[in-house]
Amino acid sequence: MTKEELYNLSFQLILHSGNARSLSMEGMYAAKEKNFELAFEKLAEADREFSQAHRFQTQLIQAEAGGEDFDTPILLIHAQDHLMTAMTLKDLAREIIELRQEVSNQ
Repeated sequence: MTKEELYNLSFQLILHSGNARSLSMEGMYAAKEKNFELAFEKLAEADREFSQAHRFQTQLIQAEAGGEDFDTPILLIHAQDHLMTAMTLKDLAREIIELRQEVSNQ
């Protein structure tokens, strides 16, 4: 895999992770307004973005598992960090939305 391909995959990870993070935040904002249907729709959209991000991550893992050896650019590490942070935020967003929904139903 060329350095250019690694950069491209890194940018794709950042793009889709960032989208997922933003959608998760939008879900929490919707829940704050008691629009739980929209909140859960935003989480579902975030999951679709994560699927895209994981597709690019899998390409990297498969290349390495297949014996390909490449230098890891800082951008790739940054991209992985974006992905993990966004995943954590989405999990937290789901908990917050469900908690708001539970309190709203009381």
